This record gives sequence, C-alpha cells and structure tokens, in this order.
Amino acid sequence: QVQLVESGGGLVQAGGSLRLSCAASGRTFSNYRMGWFRQAPGKEREFVARINWSGGSTYYADSVKGRFTISRDNAKNTVYLQMNSLKPEDTAVYSCAARSIIGTMYEYWGQGTQVTVSS
Repeated sequence: QVQLVESGGGLVQAGGSLRLSCAASGRTFSNYRMGWFRQAPGKEREFVARINWSGGSTYYADSVKGRFTISRDNAKNTVYLQMNSLKPEDTAVYSCAARSIIGTMYEYWGQGTQVTVSS
C-alpha cells in the first residue's frame, strides 16, 4: 500500500502561482511513477502531468504545458506541482497518484487538494 497526502492548495488570483506537494509513505517511493490529475465541478477527472521514477522524464497535458512543472524528491518521498500563470479554468481539485514502474494503471490516489483561481 502507498498512502498519498496532498497539500498546498488554496485561493489565488489569476496570474498567480501555487506549489502543490504530495507526500508518499508505505513503500519505496522510487518504485513508482507519479502523476497529477484534476477534476473541476461537473467535469471528468483529467490528466495534468506525470513524472518517471527518477525525475528524468516528464509529460504534460497541453492545457498546462509551459505553465506547470512536475518534479520529485525521492529522498523526501514527495512529488511537486509548481503552477504558474494560473487561470480561472485551472480551478479544480488536484490529486496525485502513484503507478508501479511495472504497472499499467495508477493504483494509489490521494484525497485531493482544492485549487481556486479567481478572475
């Protein structure tokens, strides 16, 4: 089992920045690829970004590319999402997820943290 706890959400004005953190516990963190997802009210959950086990490979949704940066610190068992130039349409509950490096699905999910961007 892997437990994931997000933090860092909040209310910010458009154009502002936030950094989300996701702290993992339970198993060897570096054995997992990590992803960030978000879900806005009335919408389906959508992929935001992912990072491989070492941090050497990242991938972003087109909607956040150039504005968001995913990173990880395996010594701290933590993955981050730096969000810059925030827009009202970024408002959502953001969740982190873990996928085994040999797995095909994200197996573990955090409870989420609310990000609200005001115009």
